[in-house]
Amino acid sequence: MRGLVPWKRTAAPVDFLRSEFDALMQQFFGPPLAGEGAMMRPAWEPRVDVEETDAAVLVKADLPGVDPAEVEVTVVGDALVLRGEKKTEHEEKRQNVYRMERFHGAFYREVPLPAGVDVDKIAATAEKGVLTITIPKKPEVQPKKIAVKALT
Repeated sequence: MRGLVPWKRTAAPVDFLRSEFDALMQQFFGPPLAGEGAMMRPAWEPRVDVEETDAAVLVKADLPGVDPAEVEVTVVGDALVLRGEKKTEHEEKRQNVYRMERFHGAFYREVPLPAGVDVDKIAATAEKGVLTITIPKKPEVQPKKIAVKALT
């Protein structure tokens, strides 16, 4: 009787698929965290809007309830990295609470940066739970307007 699988099983195709799947996951969610608990991703990644203008790249991250002093903004390679922790100031115990959906804990978000930005002049401000990061472009990559002269 013939087997159900018409080919001989080897580990190579499975390893190939696993590496392709890992690469796909890193493309969408970024690389795994380094250090202790490297295989675990944070439970929450803040949502971001990324906008590019002629003069700068603007990144707006929703961080409701996060103290701006608790947010670490760094540039690692060609990526802007946001990390920090959303902390609970008090704990309330009630008898009839069945579900709590507010997140408390560490967060991490990585945003790839385009070429030509000036990472030495990054500015960050926070207002009403929104962190706005302005990354100016270097003058040589900004568009230059050329006047057109009419010949009479």
